[in-house]
Amino acid sequence: SQELCGALEKDHAKLQMAKEAVEQRTQELRKEGELIRKSLEQQIRLNRDEERSCQMLSALPEKKMEFKGLVANKEDMNKLMLTALIRYPLLGGSALITFEKAEVAQRIIEVKEHVVELSCGEEVEESDRCRVRVQAAPVDILLPSALEIGLTRSSRSILLSDLPSLGIPEEALLDKLELFFSKTKNGGGEVESTGFLDGSGQVVLTFAQDGVAEPLIVRGHIQVLIGKGKYDLKISPCMSGDITNLQLQPSRCPRTVLLSGIPDVLGEEPMRDTLEIHFQRASRGGGEVDALAYVPAGRQGVAVFTEDAG
Repeated sequence: SQELCGALEKDHAKLQMAKEAVEQRTQELRKEGELIRKSLEQQIRLNRDEERSCQMLSALPEKKMEFKGLVANKEDMNKLMLTALIRYPLLGGSALITFEKAEVAQRIIEVKEHVVELSCGEEVEESDRCRVRVQAAPVDILLPSALEIGLTRSSRSILLSDLPSLGIPEEALLDKLELFFSKTKNGGGEVESTGFLDGSGQVVLTFAQDGVAEPLIVRGHIQVLIGKGKYDLKISPCMSGDITNLQLQPSRCPRTVLLSGIPDVLGEEPMRDTLEIHFQRASRGGGEVDALAYVPAGRQGVAVFTEDAG
């Protein structure tokens, strides 16, 4: 009877531990889902804010565009390439590992639980070797399946490209451009603002009045006197965009695996190296690792996926 009671108490303790583990994992999954939802909402909101801030699409007439639908003349069809950047929240005690081959990632996911050896020295006794158990799961992200952008052509702004490299500060170049285009003899008028388009090396110049920009756009090019030199600048229309429709669909990363439950028992770099060494070994079902990101317990990170990153 005493032995039976003891066995029942042990079983009860095991069930209690299993229950607590399930509850803890449920809470973690809820937190992870909430982080993913907030991250996606923030990304969509940021994208819309950026579009509404009248960010100009640089030199749109020169961009190649691809339309799925009817076109008036197939010969004139151009192509516009859009690349999605997906931000994936990474909780503490987890890692994202991207393999060179999709079949390797699939094998790792199918095993689900992996025992990673932290001490690989041959001189260490078998009983003294330190091991940790980590969980492997697929990575599902939301990708845009349909995107519609409403474009509006600015009536007062022009886009200047083919700017010369004069070795002067940006502000000084903007002042010289404003001075040139403020003169009616150059086809300009009162300038309201000037500024560089982020990362494009092009300048957006906005006039105070309607009717000044259009004749310049029709010309397409203009010779600008800056200092003692004359430079031929290209003039293009400025387009502001607003996302009118965005649809998302879930997609599974074929080459990337989420590792969770990683204890904080090593430094960040040693743990990253240990995980990479373990999962690149063919004897353990692994293969060549393309990239690995690790976030220690107590911290959070964000992984950025591109079209072919995972």
